[in-house]
This record gives sequence, C-alpha cells and structure tokens, in this order.
Amino acid sequence: MPVTPTGPLAGLRVVEMDAIGPVPLVGLLLAGSGADVLRIARDGGDWDDATTAAAVMHRGKASVTLNLKDPAGAAMALDLIGRADAVIEGARPGTMERLGLGPDATLARNPALVYGRMTGWGQTGPRAMEAGHDINYLALTGVLSMIGPATRPVAPLNLVADYGGGAMNLAFGLMAALWQARATGRGQVVDAAMVDGVGFLASLFHGYQQTGLWHDGREANLLDGGAPYYRCYACADGRFMAAGPLEPKFYALMMCGLGLDPADWPQDDRATWPAATAAIGARFASMPQAHWTALFAGTDACVTPVLDLAQTRTDPHIAARGLFQPAGTAQAPVVPPWGADQRPDLAPARAMDTAGALARWPVRPSAAPR
Repeated sequence: MPVTPTGPLAGLRVVEMDAIGPVPLVGLLLAGSGADVLRIARDGGDWDDATTAAAVMHRGKASVTLNLKDPAGAAMALDLIGRADAVIEGARPGTMERLGLGPDATLARNPALVYGRMTGWGQTGPRAMEAGHDINYLALTGVLSMIGPATRPVAPLNLVADYGGGAMNLAFGLMAALWQARATGRGQVVDAAMVDGVGFLASLFHGYQQTGLWHDGREANLLDGGAPYYRCYACADGRFMAAGPLEPKFYALMMCGLGLDPADWPQDDRATWPAATAAIGARFASMPQAHWTALFAGTDACVTPVLDLAQTRTDPHIAARGLFQPAGTAQAPVVPPWGADQRPDLAPARAMDTAGALARWPVRPSAAPR
C-alpha cells in the first residue's frame, strides 16, 4: 500500500541508488523532511543493512534489492524510477547508461524526473573518468592547502568534499530542479560534482587571496590557526579547548578569563601573534579542560571544550536540543532542519520485496510508459 509520510516533502518520491558517501546522506536528509525514499540496494552492496552504519544512514528509507546486471532487475529499477519524482546516484560516469538506467532512458519514461548525479570530478572534464576520494577533490580545489599545521596539509575527515561540497550541493540542486519541474513539467539532470561544490564553498577565500587578505600556507591567517584567538589549545590533562573570539570585546573576555591583559597582546598586531599564542597556550596548559569549561561557560568569550563523539552525545546543550535519537542499537543525529511544528522521527530502515515496492508507488498518469 502507498505510504503517507509527514513533513514538508511529504508525497515526494525519491529513488536512491545504492552508494556510499554523499548519496545516502542526501537520501537521509530528504527522508528527514518527509520524502518517501526507496533505496535500490545491490547484492553484495557497499553496506550490509545489518551494520550500525547502515542503521544510521538508512533511517526513514525503504529498500529493495535488485541485480541490475540482470535484465529483469534493470527493468524493475527502470519501472520504479519512472514512478519517482527524483533519482539520486553516485556511479562513475557512463555506468548508469550501460545498465539502461541513464537520463535518456529514465526521462523518456518520466519527462518530469529530476536525475541527480553525484560524482567527485563531474560528468565532464579531463578527470571525469578517474577514481578519487574526498582528499583528492580538496587537493585539486586548493582547499586542502589551507587546512592543517604549517608543516603539512591534513584532510578534515571526508566532511568537506563528500558532505559539504557533495551532499549539500546535490540536495540544493535537487530542490531547485524539482521546483522548476513542478512549474514546467520538465525534469532535468543535476550534475553535482564535489570539485564544483568545494570550489563554491571556498568563494570567500578566493576573494581574500586575490586581494592580499589571505597568505599561502597554513597557520598564517585569521581562520587557519595562525591567529592566537582562533585555534585550539592543550590543557593540563591533554584535552583541548577551542578559542574563537574574533571580535575585540570577546577577545578581551577570553584574555581576562585567562588572567592576561589584552592590551599587552593587541589582537590585530600580527607581529605579536607568536608571543600571544605562547602566552595563551601556557595559561590553558596550567589547568585541566574541566576548569576552563566551567570558567568560560555562560560567557561571550567564545571558548569551548573540544569534545569527542561520545562526549557530545551527553553534552547538556546537545541533550537540551534533542539532537540524537535511537537508530537500531546506536544513537544517531536528528536530521535537520525542522520547523516549529515538526521534528523528524525516522523509522528504522526496512527492506521489502519487489511486489511491495511496486505497490508502494502506484503509477502516476504522467509517468506511465509510452
């Protein structure tokens, strides 16, 4: 039977092709806002549905397992995509076309379909057919050169290219294309490349660099750990505090809290930055993290403890916001954003057979095969 999800995207049908990285996160984001997400899983796919990672990433989705290399499995996938409003996939360029599931075949079945393609390098360009990962896309866009200590670049997990430049880029592109399809009845392909998204995220820094406000290298600028008031400091117990008082009045609060006179260390005098960093570091190193956490709590000094993942799940502010919910045996972040009258409460991932998948989505007149 058809399902009736709630939320601002209720009624939106999305097929998520089995993938890792940004594609399942986009599916989760859409499901959290009420979209009906049906995942087409592969035999021996990237995540076993019994794993904790799958329980976290596939919340709110249904799934059906198909062998896309078998003509019958590919035909079933084409039927399901033809009944959807959007499909999202993360295969290498040309793969979906070889399976008979590319944009030409699917848009012929449903002209209003929005076809979301997630790749690292994009569908075109000299590197389009090359393999790559988050670190490679960051490297080529110049972003990796800005992150880490002065001695070497450091990859910021896979958060920037996969999820920032990838997933968020694809999600917004889908929404824009779906809005247009609603008005015109015409779908389109959304080519969401991580290099494109990361490049866009770095817009401000391109502006800074071309006007002399950003210097090459790391730990040499305002936001890369070069400034003494925007970096992490070790405490007596080996834990860390994050300091980010960019504004003068907040900087003064931090310095006074540390027992230092801000007048001795002018905030914007780059010549004093090394000495100021050493003085601030010495003060933080004199006491454990809990001391500084309590001292700066409730102030505007912009000083916070650096928590690990387990600690953040029990932090009072995070708990008060209700930012975690059960996902199988794990605790998973709630899918944002939510309106005042609706918070997502996603059901566990659930598998179904092909008959159930077809019954879930009756054929719409506009999507009927010609």
